[in-house]
Amino acid sequence: MREQSMERILAAALEVFSEKGYHNATISDITSRAGVSRGLITYYFPGKQNLVDKLLDRYISSVTSILDVTGTPDERLAAAIDGVLHTVAQSLPVQQMTLSLVINPSTHGLFAEAEARQEAGVRRLEDGLRELFAARGAADPALEEVMLRSVMEGVIFKAAVYRDQYPLERVRRRLYEMYELPAPKTALIQDDPPPVGRMRAARPDE
Repeated sequence: MREQSMERILAAALEVFSEKGYHNATISDITSRAGVSRGLITYYFPGKQNLVDKLLDRYISSVTSILDVTGTPDERLAAAIDGVLHTVAQSLPVQQMTLSLVINPSTHGLFAEAEARQEAGVRRLEDGLRELFAARGAADPALEEVMLRSVMEGVIFKAAVYRDQYPLERVRRRLYEMYELPAPKTALIQDDPPPVGRMRAARPDE
């Protein structure tokens, strides 16, 4: 019951944070969304920051585990790309919340603190990617690691902004081509992805 209550609260907090942002969200909003008493929320999470800390820790842990697979360097790289894109497709509110925290100067520190708490995992991801690119013959594995993460973070940003308009499956296949990986045999996200169109952000009344 304790675990179920915590998960219910965290799910509600994630929805509220992704919709309203950290500063505009209130404990009352989360209480209403979760359908629990304020006392229960504050018992597990004394304040908004505690909720954000837990959500960010989970997010960073999920990202740093994308290399926990076996196989050839190409297979591991493909799995890393697919792991990120699958996470984007399945948990867009997490990406929206994280992006809003990172780019807002008043909340950037919350993300920086979470990254510091997950330092061991972040380093393991960085080192794993660098070793992977070294095994693929890259002249500068560290730069390739930075470039891959930059590209993937750009994909996350665009997907969070444009949502269903963003052609994730087509982007996935283009990434495979960029890194000279064998073409995927099956769709990861959409069997019949929409054509690439002119993406526009949704207006508030839509």
